[in-house]
Amino acid sequence: MDGDDRLGRARTFLIGGVVGASAALATARRRREVARRRRQRALHPAGLAAFEGAPCYRELLEEEEERTG
Repeated sequence: MDGDDRLGRARTFLIGGVVGASAALATARRRREVARRRRQRALHPAGLAAFEGAPCYRELLEEEEERTG
């Protein structure tokens, strides 16, 4: 009976270790993805920020200033 109990506890410990390790790997992978997405957003802004950063828009603003100023 004692041998069966040890085997059961060992099996439970191993299964828990596998589940814990897989959770740790999934968390690390997700954090890397989130960091990658943040870098992409910083480098390539969306919407109006992307438009205002475009060289053609800056040229347009400079031309307007020259005409009005």
